[in-house]
Order: sequence, then structure tokens, then C-alpha cells
Amino acid sequence: MNENLFASFTTPTMMGLPIVVLIIMFPSILFPSPNRLVNNRLVSLQQWLVQLTSKQMLAIHNHKGQTWALMLMSLILFIGSTNLLGLLPHSFTPTTQLSMNLGMAIPLWAGTVITGFRRKTKASLAHFLPQGTPGPLIPMLVIIETISLFIQPVALAVRLTANITAGHLLMHLIGGAALALMNISTPVALITFIILILLTILEFAVALIQAYVFTLLVSLYLHDNT
Repeated sequence: MNENLFASFTTPTMMGLPIVVLIIMFPSILFPSPNRLVNNRLVSLQQWLVQLTSKQMLAIHNHKGQTWALMLMSLILFIGSTNLLGLLPHSFTPTTQLSMNLGMAIPLWAGTVITGFRRKTKASLAHFLPQGTPGPLIPMLVIIETISLFIQPVALAVRLTANITAGHLLMHLIGGAALALMNISTPVALITFIILILLTILEFAVALIQAYVFTLLVSLYLHDNT
């Protein structure tokens, strides 16, 4: 079991070629574009959830920030659907890869920062030096604020990677323990299996919550810079 503990996190290949691009594009199939005058229940439910989430997330933004609505909604749908598909057996979760999460976090963070420096240059520069700072502490505070600014995309990516990876590892360990205990003690194996079911339900919630948290933090960064 220990040898295959991280096997689900390796990039899948087909004929020696990585197919992670196809896996990343697959969630878009789950959200079909409505082309009928009267939508079915599934499409209506999807549209209602998107509208509800967008209203909550964009309520704090001005007109400039609301232009990011399509980007933010696409982001939360992509991360949420990818996390949920990764819970299927023998599947691959792209959001367990730190490189991919950094590839999402850095451009979005850079876009918000560049928007802030273009629209509110003085206010953006003022964040590096709080008002009323004593003179001797100015260089140190500027360095600290600069580090805290550049660590934001890293924190975004590491948070998403750590939460999804930890859940998958825990499910793998408990599932292996339940399988091994079947030949030793059936009641204990049954209790372990019940724990696995409860953990799986929790991971469904974590998959959606982490998508919402990632997108919400990007939205807050955008709000601070618009």
C-alpha cells in the first residue's frame, strides 16, 4: 500500500504522452450551453447556482471589478468540477499538482495587482507603508509588505494543493486499512468503512469549499485593487 500511496498524484500518460490537457478540458463538457427556449432541470439548476454565487461574490465590487465576473465564475466552476471528478475511483485530480495551481494563481494575482497600479497608483503604493510609521521602521516595513504581497499567489496555490492532497491521502489510507481489516476483524473493518463513507462525504464538501475559497480570495484581491 505504501508503494502506491502517491500513485494517484502522478501525471497519467497514454502511449508515452501526458494526457493531463485532455483531463483539464473534460469538465467543460459537464456545463453545456443552453440552446433551447425552455431549459431542462439540470441546466436551470446550474444557471441558478451560477447566478447565486455571482451575486454573492460580486456584491462588493464596483463596475470595473464586475467586468471580471466571467473569469471568476469560470474559475470556480473549473476548480469545483475538477475537484469533484478527482473523487471518482482511478481518476486524476489536476488540482493536486502545485505547478498547475501556481499557473492559475500567479496570472490572476498579477492581473489584480497590475489593475491596482494602473487605476489606483497612490493607494497601491500606500499599502507598502502604513500611515504613522516611525522613520527607523520604514525600510523594514516596506520589505515585509513586499514579501506579503508576493507570497499571496503562493499561499493560494499551496492552500488548494494541501487540502485536496491531504483528503485524497487520508481516503487512500483509510480505504486500505478497511480492506486489510476484513480478514482480521469484520466489525472493525465495518466501522472503518463507515468512517471512509463519512470522510468521502466530507471530501465532497471540501472540494466545493476550496473552489469557493480560491475564487473568493482572488475576488478580494481584485476588490482591493479596483
